[in-house]
This record gives sequence, C-alpha cells and structure tokens, in this order.
Amino acid sequence: MYIVIVGAGDIGSPLLEIATAGGNEVVVIERDAERAERASRQYDCLVINDDATVKDTLEDAGADRADALISTTDQDATNIMVCLLAQELEVPDIVSVVHNPEHMNVFRQIGVNTMQNPQRLIAEYLYRAVKRPSIVDFMRIGDHAEVFEITVTPGAPIAGKTLQEANSEGLIGGQTLIVAIERNGDGDPITPRGDTRIEADDLLTVYSGEGATPEVTDIFGHSEDHN
Repeated sequence: MYIVIVGAGDIGSPLLEIATAGGNEVVVIERDAERAERASRQYDCLVINDDATVKDTLEDAGADRADALISTTDQDATNIMVCLLAQELEVPDIVSVVHNPEHMNVFRQIGVNTMQNPQRLIAEYLYRAVKRPSIVDFMRIGDHAEVFEITVTPGAPIAGKTLQEANSEGLIGGQTLIVAIERNGDGDPITPRGDTRIEADDLLTVYSGEGATPEVTDIFGHSEDHN
C-alpha cells in the first residue's frame, strides 16, 4: 500500500515503524524540523518537512495516488483540514486521530474514520493492566461489550469442560462467547465448537456483552479481579 502519514510525533512515530515494517510505501509529512529529521533517520520512508494543511504539500507527498492517509497530529483542527484536503484529492481511505470527543461528530459528518483520544485509551489500558492483570489484551465495543484475551488457570471452573458442558452448567452462554483458543503456544488458533474441551493454560479470546466483569473472569479462574 501507498500510505501518507501526517505527523511524526508520539502517535505517528510508532505508526511509521509498523507501516514501514509491513512493507508499505510510506510518506510522512511533519511540520516540525527536528521531528522530520528524526523520522528520516529512523524509518525507511520519504519525509517531507512541510505544512500538511496546504494542498500542494499533500500533492508533493503523492496523496492523489495514495491508498490511504492517516492524520495523527495533536490538533483536531489540523486533522480536520488535512482530511478535507485528502477528500479533495480522492484518497480512498482517510483515518484521523480525534483528541476532543466533542469533535467526533464533525469527523463523522465529513465521512472520516476515527480513533478517539488515544491518550485516554492508553491510560485505560495501563489502568486495566494494574487493576485486572488477568486480562492479556482487550478491545471495547460500544458502551459495555468487550473482546478480551484471558488465560485459563488450572483450577478454573471451566477447565476440563467442553463448551457444551460449560453452557449447560451456566458458566458461559447468554452474553459470553468464546471466539478462539490458542493452545501450547501454537500459532494457529482453534475455532471452538460445542465438543471443544477447554484446558488449563489455554489462551482464550472472549466476547462479553457486559464487559470483562469479575463475574465473567471468575469462570476462567481469576478471582483476584474482585480486588
């Protein structure tokens, strides 16, 4: 893919690392000279030290032939302007960071995909790591539902039971669904079915409509989540 990334700061820099490592053709636009110089030294990409809110700059970056543009600056007004210009240049996929939740509707109205307040997401992730150490990774869906990864402990109520047995005993079902099972560190996940037996040390990907509450995580043997 040909990707234009606007901003090489706290969000843009790791994005650059991921995008270039993925074999994409990447161009970054960074207004700050020091950040632009640092990006040019660290990443295998073209770096343009200029103002992305100027249409000519986006054209110099090849936005008119890009597959995607991602705006990562710390100013919502800048991100909005960049996205509007990218639309004029008919970039197929446009994504932006949004720092102020009150601005989300503006981005929606102009038809831009968004990631809301990444600093808050990071803070929530760090808090979860301390408060709920049993959760390996998680993603919130809507106001309450979550998808998370959790390891089954040897003494867990669900350990040794098939999904059908766990469902009949009321351990799962309703708003809880086991989506995938990773066993013995194998790269290929197991697609769970009714006769699939859950084993200790399985890493499960779980969907819960009520979120990763202590009542849900207890099933997998993590009563410390009540603390």
